[in-house]
Amino acid sequence: MPDPRQYEGLAEAYEAHAARSPHNALYDRPAVLALLGDVRGRRVLDAGCGPGFYLEALLARGAEVLGCDASPRMIALAKKRVGERARLWVQALEEPFAYVEDGSLDLVLSALVHHYLDDRVAFLKEAWRMLKPGGALVLSTLHPMRVWHQQGGPYFVSAPFVERWRSGWKLRAWRVPLGQLTEEFAAAGFLIERLVEPKPHPRMQTLAPEVYARLMGEPRFILFRLLKPAAR
Repeated sequence: MPDPRQYEGLAEAYEAHAARSPHNALYDRPAVLALLGDVRGRRVLDAGCGPGFYLEALLARGAEVLGCDASPRMIALAKKRVGERARLWVQALEEPFAYVEDGSLDLVLSALVHHYLDDRVAFLKEAWRMLKPGGALVLSTLHPMRVWHQQGGPYFVSAPFVERWRSGWKLRAWRVPLGQLTEEFAAAGFLIERLVEPKPHPRMQTLAPEVYARLMGEPRFILFRLLKPAAR
């Protein structure tokens, strides 16, 4: 099963990778930040904040920011990046968010973490609890069709698999069909406000043309903006 602390041993290497990787810097981050919209004056939790790239971007856009990650080394890197400007703590996302009150957040962000969770519904229910009515959870995750193309076998399978990176990293993740993901959102009480299959930022065409061409032909990630309705 995926270990929520599996990034602990490669925190610094991942920080360097995510800073320059086209998939992070010119694909996931621009799309997720666009889906979050105007965050000025909003209270936002970055759930699975990693080394703090989103924390930094949210603070620059005027948000009040909280962040957590299962890896203590990731939190140390995030603190180095944002200092005391954000409230940060170590926590796996399946655990109860004891530090956050009911209905106290405008937005919850979870970028490229959802496919590592063993109990996705537990996290979704906690996100629903922490959000104000009318608040939203924005998450990005592996596109189910992309995983199916890579792993093969039946599409309608929900099971752990080994995600093999070009850097040599081997990480445990979940393959989950799209229909099951959406049923889990509904089970937690969310409505799907937006579903986005992102396209790469135009700058990638110059900086990483081969990656740009691949992503223009087949999405690697899928994004959701999930709404906590004003009345359940």
